[in-house]
Amino acid sequence: MNKKNILHIAIVLTGAALLATVILIPRLADCSGANGKYYPNDTILFLNPTYQVPIPQEITFAGEPVPLHLFDVRESLDRELQVNTYWHSQTVLLLKRGNRYFPIIEPILKEKGIPDDFKYLAVAESALTQAVSPSQAVGFWQILEPTGKELGLEINNEVDERYHIEKSTYAACDYLLKSYKHYGNWTMTAASYNFGRNGINRQIEHQNNSNYYDMVLGEETGRYVFRCIALKVIFENPKQYGFFFEPKDLYPPLRYYTVEVDSTISSIASFAEKYNTSYKMIKQLNPWLRENYLTNKKKKVYTIKIPMEGFRESAYQ
Repeated sequence: MNKKNILHIAIVLTGAALLATVILIPRLADCSGANGKYYPNDTILFLNPTYQVPIPQEITFAGEPVPLHLFDVRESLDRELQVNTYWHSQTVLLLKRGNRYFPIIEPILKEKGIPDDFKYLAVAESALTQAVSPSQAVGFWQILEPTGKELGLEINNEVDERYHIEKSTYAACDYLLKSYKHYGNWTMTAASYNFGRNGINRQIEHQNNSNYYDMVLGEETGRYVFRCIALKVIFENPKQYGFFFEPKDLYPPLRYYTVEVDSTISSIASFAEKYNTSYKMIKQLNPWLRENYLTNKKKKVYTIKIPMEGFRESAYQ
């Protein structure tokens, strides 16, 4: 490239820069940062505007009123609404998963006499995934091994029922019912699920108070119930918080039938082939099977989910 061409390109670029400056500077001067004005149609500066999310005038958790007239309570809920509204990708996934897993959790809560709002504890605990925490709490309900065994779950190298959605939900219900019998209200019952009954009991003694909204419970538990409430608000009013879905966008409920097994499965892969499915699908529907075999020395009867024929291919049709 000769010097004449380079000079020509430099003149063109300089002219373009000057033109852009002439056009943009007056518009920048009119934006909210300059003189408080805001133009919703200004797509140059406000491609993704951020707004204060609505706070309900009143709300209940498990049928118990949330005292939003108290400034600290209102601000705590505001924080969780802001975080969960603007953490777009995570909340979108939560809403999608809820469509799949709430139909499993809700009937068990109802059967056990637990308020429906407690399904949001599972959302807050694990994001409706088979999560494992740094403290080795496992599954939708984040149950520790000693607690799980105390609640009657089988936990060993081959079978871990903390990963079993139905059985872990029943176990969580038993824990919650025991807490409710102790505290007499559902809000403290929810807090104790996060903090543990011993931890909550110590704080009740130290603070001479047993009202969740009047207690100092540390960063995690202090936010815990408010996060559950915020999730409830967003799940019940997704469009109001900027989440728009068509039914086809949500994760469809799993369709399967069950078979009972009371003997050894030497190979989960071979077992899957017998039922015209795959190792992956057996593991996905039965995450409580932790190995690629099941010795079952005690001849216990296990119920294993098998995907309905064609479900994998037609789930979104």
